[in-house]
Amino acid sequence: MMKGMMVVITTQNISKRFNDVLALNDISLHINKGAVFGLVGTNGAGKSTFLRLLAGIYRPDSGSITIDDQPIWENNEVKRRICYISDEQYFFANATPLEVARYYNGIYPNFDLQRFSELMQGFELTGNRKINTFSKGMKKQLSVILGLSAGVDYIFCDETFDGLDPVMRHAVKSLFAADVADRGLTPIIASHNLRELEDICDHVGLLHRGGVLLEKDLDDMKLGAGKVQCVLPEGVEPSSLGLNIVIDEQRGQLHTLIARGTQEEIMAKVAAANPVFMEFLPLTLEEFFIMETEVAGYDLKKLFI
Repeated sequence: MMKGMMVVITTQNISKRFNDVLALNDISLHINKGAVFGLVGTNGAGKSTFLRLLAGIYRPDSGSITIDDQPIWENNEVKRRICYISDEQYFFANATPLEVARYYNGIYPNFDLQRFSELMQGFELTGNRKINTFSKGMKKQLSVILGLSAGVDYIFCDETFDGLDPVMRHAVKSLFAADVADRGLTPIIASHNLRELEDICDHVGLLHRGGVLLEKDLDDMKLGAGKVQCVLPEGVEPSSLGLNIVIDEQRGQLHTLIARGTQEEIMAKVAAANPVFMEFLPLTLEEFFIMETEVAGYDLKKLFI
């Protein structure tokens, strides 16, 4: 949990079953106001079910969900502060973006038609064109535009970046980041792609088989481990450096070490061995999770193949 931030979304021991399939099992999470929370998991891990529970579309079989200390189920006042962007885009038959925007304007009290128009122009989408002629990526863009224009406090995104080209992905991430900074928007972004989340999220949870395998604040993770590449003198092994090494990958004489500790501690211990070459590298989000899940007895590389 991030220090100095207020918890606004709490799930307590929630479970959800569809016939004989247990989609979520005893999930407890706390999400802070203004945090960009990334929900990572393979297909079938329970990400979509979790978001639909948060949005009040599904009701948990057990446990509780509160947003700002209020239950979400059948609570229209809370739901007006939430926009859920589904993985599959659904719009009224033969509707245009302008018609959908007017519909949203009747539901969300803070819907901003001017911002909607500006974002439509920025994304080069036509407001009076039939949505059923849009590509998948264009429909995703429209959903994001509607969500940002709604003026809600919470946006729940299910595979929102899937189907967007790299330029549009960057644009959407920038818009989310601006709303987080400017008005305290709290996005929850579900994805099967760790790399999609590492440059926008500050807190990440990993779902696996309906349960939370890992939940971490990225700042805490970055402080607790580091990666160094080095070529050690002949006869010196990484195990003799005094490091708490989690991963050691070797290619020829080059070792890539992931170890627990601060950058200063890791570099000092490697430097003490008088290496031929030494370079400290940033850890990717994928490497953080590989490190943490291997310690817990899971092989993340296998989970995400």
